[in-house]
Amino acid sequence: MKIAMLSPIAWRTPPRHYGPWEQVVSWLTEGLVREGVEVTLYATADSQTRARLRAVAPRPYAEDDSLDPKVWECLHIASLFEEADRYDLIHSHFDFLPLTYAGLVQTPVLTTIHGFSSPRILPVYQKYNRRVHYVSISNADRDPSLDYCATIYHGIPVEQYPFSPGPGRYLLFFGRIHHDKGAAEAIALARQSGLPLIMAGIIQDRDYFERSVAPYLDNDRIKYIGPVGPADKGALLGGAMALLHLINFDEPFGLSVVEAMACGTPVIACKRGSMPELITDGETGFLIERAEEARACLPRLKELSRRRCRARVEAHFTVEVMVRRYRDLYRQIIKNRQL
Repeated sequence: MKIAMLSPIAWRTPPRHYGPWEQVVSWLTEGLVREGVEVTLYATADSQTRARLRAVAPRPYAEDDSLDPKVWECLHIASLFEEADRYDLIHSHFDFLPLTYAGLVQTPVLTTIHGFSSPRILPVYQKYNRRVHYVSISNADRDPSLDYCATIYHGIPVEQYPFSPGPGRYLLFFGRIHHDKGAAEAIALARQSGLPLIMAGIIQDRDYFERSVAPYLDNDRIKYIGPVGPADKGALLGGAMALLHLINFDEPFGLSVVEAMACGTPVIACKRGSMPELITDGETGFLIERAEEARACLPRLKELSRRRCRARVEAHFTVEVMVRRYRDLYRQIIKNRQL
């Protein structure tokens, strides 16, 4: 079984700090290689992998302003589809653009839909519906106009997330600094409760940061520490009493939620998108309708078992589970093509 894995090129695979799609691609690719699957990874030239690496873009365009994103995206995608007949299956994690190449090749194409940035991209998915095999990353993120062959949750390497049995010392916001992710709501909760808050992640919306975040940072009770890479992520997540995920959009998955629970840290999240699929309310965190309800959850954190948070991830959200499900799906698609 020869698989071509198409990763985005905004960031390196795996990313140095931010890059959730690239991170999932890396975990999946390395897991498949460990299982003996022959994988060729199409990613940036500085990517790190045990698979065969094919690269056109020298660096991630998000880290080098001299690289035009559309130019290098087109060259990157074309480099794979021009070699499509070398593979039994193409697995794309690259949003909608590669779909427009699918009708030009005989090799089956599987696309993991990592979320819909806008309803305006749906016509592309709809045109190639059933010609391309679609996987959703949560049941909540399925569009009713599309057909899906599976929902496969992201899996993390739990061994890289040390379990922390202690109660935690601070509240944590971990994600993009953006209105969607509820950064301002996390700050409001910290100020109301008097508990310390650490904020980590890239600044995706500079105006939002300057208006809704920066005025409240004091480097004491409310601190912003920037992006956090893999080496420091476990200690930061494990040291928190709770991860705050007070989102203002329908989250397709939420890697930080699973990563926090792997460390034993419960999550307080708005009940939107995939959150009810990841969090067991009253056991591994609390699901609330509005951000204002989060304050009432804080005294109840001591009721939750941090060990149970870890156990939920070990049962449902590991690399091993993800790899097994994708590998089985690959075999099914390839077998059906040969009939």
